[in-house]
Amino acid sequence: MNGASASSSLRAAFSYCVQQVRSYDYHNYLCLLELPPNMRKVAFAVRALNVETARAMDVASDPRIGLMRLVWWQEAIDKIYANKLIEHPTAQALLSVVHENKISKVWLKRSVEARISDARKEVGDTPEKIEELERYAEDTVSTLLYMTLQAGGIRSTAADHAASHIGKASGLLLLIKSLPYHGSRNRHFSYIPTEVAAKHGLLVKHGGQSEIHLDSREGLCEAVFEMASVANVHLQKARDLAGTVPVEALPVLLPAVPAQVLLDSLSRVNFDVFDPRLARGILGIPPLWYQLKLKWHSWREKY
Repeated sequence: MNGASASSSLRAAFSYCVQQVRSYDYHNYLCLLELPPNMRKVAFAVRALNVETARAMDVASDPRIGLMRLVWWQEAIDKIYANKLIEHPTAQALLSVVHENKISKVWLKRSVEARISDARKEVGDTPEKIEELERYAEDTVSTLLYMTLQAGGIRSTAADHAASHIGKASGLLLLIKSLPYHGSRNRHFSYIPTEVAAKHGLLVKHGGQSEIHLDSREGLCEAVFEMASVANVHLQKARDLAGTVPVEALPVLLPAVPAQVLLDSLSRVNFDVFDPRLARGILGIPPLWYQLKLKWHSWREKY
């Protein structure tokens, strides 16, 4: 491949990544537009990988095919770090940015391995404690922020800690929002920890196995409130660090804004995840209002 065609192919690969994030992760797409160019390319590449792995099980006609796709991505990361070209636009974009920006392989691997572990769970497998969901959110969301900070050459313990908390909050809240979807597909609510479900009367035992039943809408709302409260604590901890976070890291931490928007939307519907208002606009608010919130925080250098 000559230089001109290679350059054209790479532009097409990055364009594909941007379109994937815009189509399937729009609230974060708008966050990434606020990043400086040196971080934006990396952010779109790793977010596009996240779209690929997050959707793998949903678009597959058979769970085994979805799992095979995730394993393919796990192997693709090894090839990318071995500087081998892969005929997939997201992989091509990643190959470009990970070497150019010295992105840690451990973060990419961890994000995909967390998806694989989740995909291998049996129907009805439920985390016992909310800490398990926090680890999943850390592995699948916080890692994206770590890699973006790396791309900007930002070495700050405060920024890393804030990114960890924002990722955990964002991941937990998106799992909450997805409860009706996963329930309709699998007829089980695998992202409500058994400890939380039992406390609110949602856990029913059948022949030694525990299942989460939604006979009580009030109980479900109380369980969601408890989970959302954990996310809220993470957002507060992230904001408590704002005074010690370097100014160049602030745009990376803007995903705290959509997390807060979703938390506020859940509060307005009394934490009823089946309320149709949650599906309106962007995370339950009008698109223009969401964009104004994001721009205001970006302009004020807040998150």
